[in-house]
Amino acid sequence: MLGELFDPKAELSISEHYRPHWSQAGAIVFITFRTQDSIPRNVLERWEREKQEWIYRRGHPGHWSEVVPNLDVKEQQQFKMEFNRVREDFLDTCHGRCLLRRPELATIVANALMYFDGHRYRMGDFVVMPNHVHLLAAFATEHSMRDQCDSWLHYTAFRIHQAIGEKGKFWQQEPFDHLVRSPEQYAYLKRYIADNPHKAGLKPGEFYYRKHEP
Repeated sequence: MLGELFDPKAELSISEHYRPHWSQAGAIVFITFRTQDSIPRNVLERWEREKQEWIYRRGHPGHWSEVVPNLDVKEQQQFKMEFNRVREDFLDTCHGRCLLRRPELATIVANALMYFDGHRYRMGDFVVMPNHVHLLAAFATEHSMRDQCDSWLHYTAFRIHQAIGEKGKFWQQEPFDHLVRSPEQYAYLKRYIADNPHKAGLKPGEFYYRKHEP
């Protein structure tokens, strides 16, 4: 495989901003970036209410972001499965300007993802969709994932704005990430990345797919 599976007994780093981010040296991580305009604010606010209602219905007081990390494993998986699916389905409906449908802009992102492959990280399969990116990668240290994600976002935003002659915010600044926990999940995520363009009804030339060859 691309790297190691998440080991709950090994050292890991947990950083928080809007949501927890878990990282572990050498572990494979599934990361999703999305463009700033891919999900309207009213939709995000509705999801926030729905997450809170999900927690309250199960008798847990407090904000969902603080409650979820303390739930048992089964409930955590149910929560993530439900709301990750909702987010991914919405992204595939291609809201926003979907600028990454343009091959020259998708190539900027793809080239940036591959630039330090084999040096700062190991890059696996990825797909650049019109308004989001999915990738599998493994990082050498538990602290390098956040720095590298910030670097990708800032560099590609700068280059894309150069290309289209605009300024402003291009990406939603905080990616979603998930440490891979089993060979079955790794295989599922590889299939998910490969199938994402077909699921979204995209034609050749409207996405950039890269398959990792060991």
